Amino acid sequence: MPPDPARLLAIYDGQLRTDAETPGATSVTRLGPLRLVTFAGGRGFVTYADLGGADAAAIRRWVAEALEHYRADPEVARVEWKTRGHDAAPGLHEALVAHGFVPDEQEVVMMGEAQALAVDLPLPEGVSLRRVTSEVDVRAMSAMQDEVFGDPVSREGADALVRRLATGDGMELWVAEAAGLVVSAGRLEPVAGSDVAGVWGGATRPEWRRRGVYRALTAARARSALRRGKTLVHSDCTPFSRPILQRAGLVEVTTTTPYLWRRGA
Repeated sequence: MPPDPARLLAIYDGQLRTDAETPGATSVTRLGPLRLVTFAGGRGFVTYADLGGADAAAIRRWVAEALEHYRADPEVARVEWKTRGHDAAPGLHEALVAHGFVPDEQEVVMMGEAQALAVDLPLPEGVSLRRVTSEVDVRAMSAMQDEVFGDPVSREGADALVRRLATGDGMELWVAEAAGLVVSAGRLEPVAGSDVAGVWGGATRPEWRRRGVYRALTAARARSALRRGKTLVHSDCTPFSRPILQRAGLVEVTTTTPYLWRRGA
């Protein structure tokens, strides 16, 4: 039976748009339906289950008050406001842009059965997969992801991963290596109290793309999700990862567009 996007969207809204969405948060403040989340390293994150039928005036007010909340904390250097394409959110785009938020690229939210991804796949010669836990390995993985995404190598981002691993909250970090070099990487985020695990942070060096490495890495994470009792997987997909998940039987349930604010921008 093919996946039912409506059923999966209901699971997405009901099981994932909660505190389960923000593991590792240092604080969460409620503002109406909004959850104003702060993470170590000066990162703010705004999310919500829905906007409760609010009109454009209420949404403009919430955007202004949310930004004021983060401006008041000098440690917060950047804020992401996570929007979803299926939400009723009149005037949200205009309010965010008016307050200095810049829309990033739209991604597609994919969901489906973990079993569909958990297949045995061949790897190119010399490539191996493993779960990493040591600080040295985590920093090598984080640096590779920064490079692939075109960002400066972030010590703060690696620090955050190291701290999260130390909490034992269930996050898993997986890499593919060739000749001691990390060539692909990604996270598995089992969502507590749900049937779902997130497949996040996928990055592969350009010269290793289209060789089955990322697909095999995703399969390894799906097998781990099943071992942990998670029968569904979800991911916010870039154009690179979407075809891989789509071929495995995952389906689009909505879209997501992050809006980004940076202090001093």
